[in-house]
Amino acid sequence: MAGHNKWSKVKRQKGVTDAKRAKVFAKLAREIGIAVRAGGPEADLNPRLRMILLKCRSANMPADNIERAIKRAAGDDDATNFEELTYEIFAPGGVAVLVHASTDNRNRTASDVRHLVTKAGGQLASAGSVTRLFERKGQIIIERTAADEDTLMELALDAGAADFNTDENGYEIVTEPNDFEQVHKAVEEKGISTLSAEVTSIALQTTTVDDSGAAALSRLVDALEENDDVSDVYTNADSPGDA
Repeated sequence: MAGHNKWSKVKRQKGVTDAKRAKVFAKLAREIGIAVRAGGPEADLNPRLRMILLKCRSANMPADNIERAIKRAAGDDDATNFEELTYEIFAPGGVAVLVHASTDNRNRTASDVRHLVTKAGGQLASAGSVTRLFERKGQIIIERTAADEDTLMELALDAGAADFNTDENGYEIVTEPNDFEQVHKAVEEKGISTLSAEVTSIALQTTTVDDSGAAALSRLVDALEENDDVSDVYTNADSPGDA
């Protein structure tokens, strides 16, 4: 997710080309495989798989692709084992960048990430120096036209949401990770459509960058997201361009 702004990911998804969409689906299929091999193919019994399936829905991944990924992971005893890694980065201007990846070759992925960061003028950070700047939260994004503000706020808070935010674009429901599913279920049961719904990393504080810095950061995030092993990118940037 480029930038801390809650709408930036939605905007980026709307502008995805067919080629990039195929790459996103391939990454999601890998995440499905990891979840299935860790906890089985039944979503009702596998909380991690349920979270990934919500992520797939937000990305408009076709149901056939999802089903194939689950079946392939459940029936492949010789499947590649992927290791999950986190990279902590400081981009130019002091912007914190958190990268989650899954790889079958940590040396390759580390080399690729290091190259992209160095090329952008950033640096890899020491363990914990970036992760401490983020917190894991459930986040549900809803367009303003999808629901009445007061009704949605009451529904969300009654279901256990920790916070409810609104701006000219729409609504953001924030939950503790353990409360995310019940809050999301309450929203779904009222027939309210969501733009995105996931447990994500949200910046505790933001770093302001100017237009030039935002453009450079956006190029770095794009390059990282193009890497086949990178699953998620988060930043704490606050900029005019929502980097």
